[in-house]
Amino acid sequence: MTELTRAVTIASIVGTGLMAGLFFTFSAVIMRSLEKLPPTQGLMAMQSINLRIINPVFLLVFLGSAALCLLVAVLSFIDETPGRWWRLVGAVAYLVGIMVVTFAVNVPLNDTLAAVDPNSATAAQSWQDFLSSWNPPNHVRTVAGILAVVFLALGLPSGSTTGSAAQVESQQSQVRPGA
Repeated sequence: MTELTRAVTIASIVGTGLMAGLFFTFSAVIMRSLEKLPPTQGLMAMQSINLRIINPVFLLVFLGSAALCLLVAVLSFIDETPGRWWRLVGAVAYLVGIMVVTFAVNVPLNDTLAAVDPNSATAAQSWQDFLSSWNPPNHVRTVAGILAVVFLALGLPSGSTTGSAAQVESQQSQVRPGA
């Protein structure tokens, strides 16, 4: 495994882990808490979250992880070392299970919710519809993120990438004449 592939894979694991943790937190805590609020309050809180989540730190991790996973996928075809298929599956899990689901399902639902007037007669029903539609794909993103981390990690070779000191010394002595 090249140092580039190793570094990109490790960076992908970190970013993917952060995203999996975020989606897990939404599934396990945030959405459950918002569901317990009166509908108008839950709806307004989610509208606020959806506005504030679009920030440089979030975008760097979310989109940066996608770029890294795309690079891992490409490197998996170039760097034919053990674990490349695990790395490829991990990268695809992030790209499909998180990016595609986010842009195909969760973002359109967030956009629809953004247009709801919390004081309208239909706000409570819109909030219930949102919850029942948004939570399942978020669970998918959570599982996809966890699986991506696991598969990317399985793609890392065990042990050192440079070899033991004895191996390095042995290789050097074979190269130097008279050693």
